[in-house]
Amino acid sequence: MLTRTALAATALLVSATGASAVPAGPRPAHPVAAPAAALKQCAENALTVRATTSGEDHVLRLSVKNHSSHACLVGHVPLVTYGDLDGAAVPFPLSGSATYKLDAGKTAHAAVRSLSASGDSDARSVGYVVVAANPAHEGKKFTAAALAEPGGLRVWSPVTTLWQPTRDQADEALAESVGAGVLKV
Repeated sequence: MLTRTALAATALLVSATGASAVPAGPRPAHPVAAPAAALKQCAENALTVRATTSGEDHVLRLSVKNHSSHACLVGHVPLVTYGDLDGAAVPFPLSGSATYKLDAGKTAHAAVRSLSASGDSDARSVGYVVVAANPAHEGKKFTAAALAEPGGLRVWSPVTTLWQPTRDQADEALAESVGAGVLKV
C-alpha cells in the first residue's frame, strides 16, 4: 500500500510540476516496446467488419480484420444493434470497457445469438443488424436478406461474445452463454 501511495504522489508531483518522470542517465541500448496502453484505437477505415450466418438458428459469426500496418485497439466486445430497437447485444461474459489488441493483418472473431430460448414468443423482427468493432465507430449495416433471412432477423435478448483469436473460440464462448443470466428457481 505504501508503494502505491508513493507512486501516486510521484505522479501527482510530476503532473503538477511538468517534470519528467524518467531519471537522467544512460538510455537503454535497445528501444523498449511500447505498452498496449500506448496503442491507438483502430481507425474505422482500417478495419473490415463482417457478419455471416453460422448454420445455427439465430446465430451470426462476426469478424474484424485490421488492414493497417500496425497493431491497434478495438472494443473488447463488438457493438451489435438490431434494426431501430433500443440497446445492443449483451456481452458474455460481462465485461467493462476494455480493449482488444488487433495486430496488423490479423482478424478477431465473435459470435452473436439474437434469440434467447425464453424469448421466442416475444421476439421482434428487424430488417438489419449493425456491427461495430468500436463503440465510437458507425459500424457496418447487414440486411436480413444478405444474411439469408429475407423475412427479417428475429431478436429477443441478444448475446454476443467478446472478440476471440479464432472462430472456434468464439463459437465455444457463445455455447457457454446458453442459460447465462437466466434466473433459476
